[in-house]
Amino acid sequence: MTIARKSPPEGEELVRLIALCLDEGKAEDVVALDLRNIGAMSDYFVIASGVTDNHVRALCERIERDLTPRGAKPLHREGFETWNWVLLDYFDVVVHVFRRPVRRYYDLERLWGDAPELELGL
Repeated sequence: MTIARKSPPEGEELVRLIALCLDEGKAEDVVALDLRNIGAMSDYFVIASGVTDNHVRALCERIERDLTPRGAKPLHREGFETWNWVLLDYFDVVVHVFRRPVRRYYDLERLWGDAPELELGL
């Protein structure tokens, strides 16, 4: 007997799973932006802050640890050298985990100010 394998989460479902991982890891200021009508390369950004480089690392490790068994693996990863700004690219969802001062400096929410925020209910 063949059991149908569930496809990996994507889109808004993936956003909510990532946001839950971040919330459970005590990330600060978790925001999800809907970029589908903006003409961006991905459909969603999930943005969060960590207090220290170790906190940023732990948040990213939690996301990958929790999502890999569901079949969701990032296509690309950046920032693992310094842990100031880590990017996890899940194609339609891009995760940005910053240390607080770096997030304030780059201010992605302002740069993508036309994008509506998703209500995450965290």
